[in-house]
Amino acid sequence: MLPKEYRLKSRAAFAATYRVKNSHYCQGIVLYVGKEKSDDSVPTKVGFVVSKKTHKRAVKRNRLKRLMRESYRLILKSNDVGNSQKYMSLIFVGYEKALEQAFDEVQKNINTLIKELN
Repeated sequence: MLPKEYRLKSRAAFAATYRVKNSHYCQGIVLYVGKEKSDDSVPTKVGFVVSKKTHKRAVKRNRLKRLMRESYRLILKSNDVGNSQKYMSLIFVGYEKALEQAFDEVQKNINTLIKELN
């Protein structure tokens, strides 16, 4: 499970991240990036979203969120976060194309998205 200090929770924080309009796409997963941090002591907050429009079954949506969350946790554990730590918040949004992917495919896509950040 992702540690509590890394979780993006409030509706206002999600809205602020979407408002920046900085996004990257890779095979069914979109990464929205928030504003750049001024203070590096604060950890980057991360949110995971799969819309009800993507699939009507909550089991499918939650599975994709779990896969994305676990792959990001492993990236944090290995300290392979690249430039993603210079932003205040990140939101990973899963779409229909990513629903049937295996864990290693999801992990590869999330790694690709994090490497794309400049």
